[in-house]
Amino acid sequence: MSFKTFAAGIAFFLVSALQAQLITGNFEQYPTFEECEEVAAVELSACFNETLINKIKAEFNMPQRVIDEQYQGDLVVLFEVTEEGKFELLHVTGIYEELRSEITRVFTELPQIKPATYNARPTYMQFNMPIPIPFSKDSSAVKEFKTGAVPVKKLEEQSEYDAIKTFPFENREYHSQLFIPFSHETYSRFDQELNRVGTNTHTAGKPFTYDNVNAYYDFKEAREGLYKKKESWFGRKLWNEHMVTLQGEDYWFTLDPAADLQLGFETDDNEDQSFTYNNTRAVIFQGGLGKNLNFYTVVYESQGTFAGYFNRFARSIRPDGGNPAIVPGRGVAAESASGDFDYPVAEGYLSYTPNKYFNFQFGHGKNFIGDGYRSLLLSDNASPYPFFKLNTTFWKLKYTNTWMSLRDVRPEVVADGSFKTKYMANHYLSLNVTKRLNIGLFENVIWTNDNDRGFDLNYLNPVIFYRAIEFSTGSRGGNALIGLSGKYKFSDRFNAYAQVIIDEFSTGAVFSNTKSFQNKQGVQLGFKYYDAFNVDNLQLQLEFNQVRPYVYSNNEIELNYGHNNQSMAHLWGANFRELIAIARYRNDRWFGAAKIIYGERGFEIGDIDQVYYGGSIYGNDENIPSELGIEIGQGNRANTFLGNVEVGYLVNPSTNLKLYASVLYRDHRIEQFDPVNLAERTVWVNFGFRTDLFNWYFDY
Repeated sequence: MSFKTFAAGIAFFLVSALQAQLITGNFEQYPTFEECEEVAAVELSACFNETLINKIKAEFNMPQRVIDEQYQGDLVVLFEVTEEGKFELLHVTGIYEELRSEITRVFTELPQIKPATYNARPTYMQFNMPIPIPFSKDSSAVKEFKTGAVPVKKLEEQSEYDAIKTFPFENREYHSQLFIPFSHETYSRFDQELNRVGTNTHTAGKPFTYDNVNAYYDFKEAREGLYKKKESWFGRKLWNEHMVTLQGEDYWFTLDPAADLQLGFETDDNEDQSFTYNNTRAVIFQGGLGKNLNFYTVVYESQGTFAGYFNRFARSIRPDGGNPAIVPGRGVAAESASGDFDYPVAEGYLSYTPNKYFNFQFGHGKNFIGDGYRSLLLSDNASPYPFFKLNTTFWKLKYTNTWMSLRDVRPEVVADGSFKTKYMANHYLSLNVTKRLNIGLFENVIWTNDNDRGFDLNYLNPVIFYRAIEFSTGSRGGNALIGLSGKYKFSDRFNAYAQVIIDEFSTGAVFSNTKSFQNKQGVQLGFKYYDAFNVDNLQLQLEFNQVRPYVYSNNEIELNYGHNNQSMAHLWGANFRELIAIARYRNDRWFGAAKIIYGERGFEIGDIDQVYYGGSIYGNDENIPSELGIEIGQGNRANTFLGNVEVGYLVNPSTNLKLYASVLYRDHRIEQFDPVNLAERTVWVNFGFRTDLFNWYFDY
């Protein structure tokens, strides 16, 4: 090969390569409306914009609020034309909900068109479109839409960091799987809507999730209807909004400070300390990842001292190991420098809903089963605990399985300095038999880590009733309880509810009049009256509870129905009857409640290891005074009267921050001296503000 021939070949190769590198072109084609099919390719973008704008102008109905307030601004729309040629609205930014709703409607009615193409293959294309408000309906005035719909750069055309977008915060909490913090005052705000005749709701299992309740009670309308007109950042955050918010395309977060600050005094304290206080600071972090996963966590740091009767009870249930108390409903308390209680608490959970039938919850908190103020099945009386819950909802059924890890912290069961771990599992099956009648079946079993068996897989069986499993694992394999619940809606304004708990069922003991100790059961009967006497937002409630001696206890003392020395059901344990009357009223942000409780109780006398009368759930059935003639109130008989009035103001509807004042009157009469349950009459006055996230029970 000659040099000239070689040189010519190299030159040809270099020229060809250079030409190949210089080949450029636009291989992407705009989506095409039917009106633009005959338009040249270079004019497709202009035709797309003009046709889209004309369709929006023709269909868009300007909200009356915009007209009345003479608003001028922009409505910014982020949308996509999919590979199938369908319009999909991704995000809307606008000052009024009416504007956002109307443009959403318009986009849902846009026709399917030919999709965009890249290299002759269908592809999606995203657009960002500012819409001036107001605009003329004249279809010829296209130019007032400025740039029309501008394509958004694809991810590969921009840096990964720049591709991460945030959007104005729209509260997705209302449609999330987050819990509505269980507070009786908060839940009373939508209780009537859930209990209307014909609703297919299941109201016993609490806490509820927002998406379940939002189908019957519009949180957005209810909350934003209370908003104050505040323009400043501080005013909006104090009165209306979450403190810190962040929202992306498929995630959102809120961060809020929280507090429970109480200052009060009581008139008769046997501890020479008349002033009371609680100083709780907390941080709440919650949010969602995608549409199906939500999370929540709150961390409390607290110090305080309470009324004398409450302090004495807290010290009486102190754990082994030197800590002076367990604050009821909260947790183990250390002693602060001033001698008061120092009790940190942390709660949190994950909530995942893969479809409309299942919801999975895993966390550290509390659960409640019932329609009343109290629950004889499972209440929120005790300290928080780890749990896993599975809710299955279909047809007219809701089936709830809950597995819990509890602790027994008494010195007699502590081994090698460690608290005794026990496990609890319960099933609750709720059935709406008719549009008025609901019935529920409950089963619970408790077992310990005997023979290092840990969490016994037998109890993962989701089929209700565990009793057969208990027998198959041995007579000491676990302690089982069963229960029934019911609710009947007489009308949209009046319903009745009931519960029965059965710890040990013997037909001979129940139906004879021998008053056998084997007759271990409790009953609840209650009534609710909404908009009572035709007064809007006035709710009345009357409830009777009775639990016979020895219910919730067990011969194997670790298998009692308790956690952290507190009952997992009624806060009085067993061996009592009580009558409760409650009235609640609200008007705008103001609320008030009045409560009266009268009860007859039977306390233990001295050391319960000597003679066990059945009031404490931590006694041993082998030490009972007799097998027959067992009556409610036996032992150290006492009568307790409590009256409580509270008035308050809802400061921030989004965070549930409330200002309040309360007065509690307690008259406790007992036959024999008891160092914890003294005979006393006291008035306890409290002032404070709190982020209302849980129920404080002071009616001991």
